[in-house]
Amino acid sequence: MVGLNSFSQTSYTQTSLTTGNCKPPFNRQRWHDVIDTDQRNALKSFQGSNNEEVKYHVTQTITKRIDDLQCTIEKDSLTRDQPKIGYLRGLDDLLKKFQTLYRNRQFNPSNLPTALNTYEQCMMRDSRNRSIEDIIDRSSYEVANLMIECGAFRNNIGIRASRNAVWRKYLDLHPEQILITLKKHPELPFRDSMIKVVAYKYPKRLYDYAAARDWFGDAILNVRDDSLVMTIARMARGSKSGQLYFPFLDNIIAGKIGLPDIDQVKADDAKYYRLLVQTRMDYVNRTLNGDKIISMEELDNMLKRKAIDPFIRTINELHEKPDPVRFAILEQLNAQDLYYIAIHGETELYTSSFVKGVFPRMMAKYGNRGDSLLASVRFDRFKKFIKMCAGYNTLSQFLASVPDHDRAQLLMTAFVNNLEKSKGLEDGVDVADSYASIFETLKPVASDMLSNVKQNLDRNIKENNKRGIVMYNLLYKLFLSVDSTKNIDLTREFGIPPVYNINYESLVDDSAHKVVMQVFFYGDDDGKMSYNGFIGQLPATNWKRIEETKYWLAYASTKGQPVVIYANKWFDDEKQEGAIERAQGALRENLEQKSIQPTIIVHRGHSYWVSSTIEQIQPAAKIVLLGSCGGYNVIHNVLQHAPDAHIIASKQTGKKDINQPFMNILNEKLRTGSNVDWIPLWKEFKAKAGNVEGFDDYVPPYKNLGALFIKAYNSSMGTND
Repeated sequence: MVGLNSFSQTSYTQTSLTTGNCKPPFNRQRWHDVIDTDQRNALKSFQGSNNEEVKYHVTQTITKRIDDLQCTIEKDSLTRDQPKIGYLRGLDDLLKKFQTLYRNRQFNPSNLPTALNTYEQCMMRDSRNRSIEDIIDRSSYEVANLMIECGAFRNNIGIRASRNAVWRKYLDLHPEQILITLKKHPELPFRDSMIKVVAYKYPKRLYDYAAARDWFGDAILNVRDDSLVMTIARMARGSKSGQLYFPFLDNIIAGKIGLPDIDQVKADDAKYYRLLVQTRMDYVNRTLNGDKIISMEELDNMLKRKAIDPFIRTINELHEKPDPVRFAILEQLNAQDLYYIAIHGETELYTSSFVKGVFPRMMAKYGNRGDSLLASVRFDRFKKFIKMCAGYNTLSQFLASVPDHDRAQLLMTAFVNNLEKSKGLEDGVDVADSYASIFETLKPVASDMLSNVKQNLDRNIKENNKRGIVMYNLLYKLFLSVDSTKNIDLTREFGIPPVYNINYESLVDDSAHKVVMQVFFYGDDDGKMSYNGFIGQLPATNWKRIEETKYWLAYASTKGQPVVIYANKWFDDEKQEGAIERAQGALRENLEQKSIQPTIIVHRGHSYWVSSTIEQIQPAAKIVLLGSCGGYNVIHNVLQHAPDAHIIASKQTGKKDINQPFMNILNEKLRTGSNVDWIPLWKEFKAKAGNVEGFDDYVPPYKNLGALFIKAYNSSMGTND
């Protein structure tokens, strides 16, 4: 109780050095005064702890324990004047560094009492000319580092070994810093052992350092007692094609493959890709048997890189050619190769590339037996594959290829099950993204998914698994919200906007008291065509031009609810360089002066202009149409500017004949004050767009739930998974 009452005092007065043998001579009094000041500052800096015991001991250390140590220094008759000054200065430095490290969250205050005890032990050793190395060696990194940094023991006979011990402790805690630290400090004696640690944790980083023709690269090359280090160094120094060897590192070490085997295929895109797939399948099998694969991440990176170029890029670019020409490059690949083309082409494949090319060839080459195909790849990343089939509307065909209905149902049950055991959130995102497509095309399967999610939620509640409860509760509510009669409030429960609809009221700008749309045009021929089409699609019966300047204009609805559409004018960039930028800037300035933040953003321009539009999107944006090629790939960038935005984008080519019908439907919804319900709106949109090629590549907001799932999960867990 006395200690807690002492802590409650708001000021600290140092008194223990004024009487008896502790009274310092004049030449050391100023150092005691400095320490007193830093004691007071340390008390102010220390903001306390939720643990009362920690709070008490830290406060006692800063006050009474420091006082006692000052007295100990003064009473030590075997220590001369200058060393005493050095220990007082070191004590002051320790206090200052504690404050700095504590403020920067680099020091746990509960370690301060131990640090002061350690300081006294080191001081007693040092004053008798004995090494402090063993004291530093058995201390934690935080305490040991404080002893070295305070400067009191810089002349100790064990200081070099002690510094090395602190570096070792630091690198044990931060292995990602090993290589850069070793290169900066060639004097460290444990270099080889740390190089071995990196080889197993960050083999690709070690490869990069080993490839450098400098002293450190040579040092890595000279490690002769570890097969992994030797293999990485040999690949780095032995060939300019070392990057192509790296995905096979585990099998090279195991003696399953040699560098000459890779040399035979590395110049042939198809053969090299097939070897990557075979290695992936082997690695998956080894992990199922308990092996740890070092180079799996590098293998996956190379698989994606080689899937995109040349295979995916070729069939995408030839989308206007006859199928035999377009997909000829795929004929040399087997079913498993095509499976991994699909997995790694999630954001790259055009719809037609998957539906007409990869999927039918993959199925045909495995006898149209989807279950057997998945078994052949040991169900590797099958949740991703199921999600892609759902998104491309081929899931019914895939499930039909499983002759036993119960096995097909079991597959979909496995798709939903055990998400809480997965690493990261990818599997949960895939399940979330797939549901809307399944709900539209396979309602019995969607019903089973909803039931399975509920069962998994109940199981996780019973097991008190917080991660599982959050994931499955989010999925359950997300799936239920497709039915507006369920009245699921996702915003209240998870802090995310409704997924399948947007209320008209949420689109009304608070300052303008009307719905405000902003359309971005750019200065090329396509921009001119889009601009002219935009003007012509606003009929005078319902719209009129209300404002016009040199750089921008505005249209307002004349019937129904108040809606204003702002757009920058089109200028020829080749003839008037910078005019588009000035036009958009002038419109932006006008909106800012009126405190208007548009809730609807429309980008009409090529993909190389989209970053300019995204940079100008305000957080208030609720609907964003990216009418450019490949807009689907920058959805994450949009959400960084407008976290609650519903985004419409294409995986392939953005087309005027698709963008404009959507705009016409949306404008009419806004003018009539209707809520935006995405599923019926999308059906109307498809009917209005007609049978235009490329429509299926447009992704509606309710089929892009992954980002919202991650946001809601992190909000519920208070983490960044």
